[in-house]
Amino acid sequence: MAKLIYMFNVSLDGYIADADGNFDWAVPDEEYYSFINDVLRPVGTYLYGRRLYDMMAVWETDPSIAGRSPGAREFAEIWQAADKVVYSRTLDSASTTRTRIEGDFDPEAVRRLKASSERDLTVGGAALAADAIAAGLVDEYHLFVGPAVMGGGKPFLPDGARLHLELLDERRLTSGVVYLRYRTQP
Repeated sequence: MAKLIYMFNVSLDGYIADADGNFDWAVPDEEYYSFINDVLRPVGTYLYGRRLYDMMAVWETDPSIAGRSPGAREFAEIWQAADKVVYSRTLDSASTTRTRIEGDFDPEAVRRLKASSERDLTVGGAALAADAIAAGLVDEYHLFVGPAVMGGGKPFLPDGARLHLELLDERRLTSGVVYLRYRTQP
């Protein structure tokens, strides 16, 4: 059975975006791309909320993004090769290939997808991840903790989340980003 992984860049104080919705403090370098590309290779499907999908679609729709560096190019290739499921009540069609739109998040459908998938899945977008966490679907949490404090904004975890986790891996990048990988404990 595949794992469902919640993975995000997060500030030291636990935010994925500042109060204005910006995440410009999380600028990847080549070492970051090299590492995250290794982390993402086993992923076969990305589950996205609408806003995160709109942000990530540039990896297919804007060739200049991938042309910035060898690591960015490889990231774009990995992203384009995976399936995407976008949960949106307002989006009628996708701007990228290998993408389907679902109107509502259905925990049972995600359980079936995990059971039938040979490759791992990720969930992205704070609201969608909150639904997956509440449904008990998230198996692992991968945090790329940046050397920044936001003081407020969009939190990585939903209010009231109580999780028991086991640290599986950690790595410090020269940029000051620290990667933490946790497994959910019963």
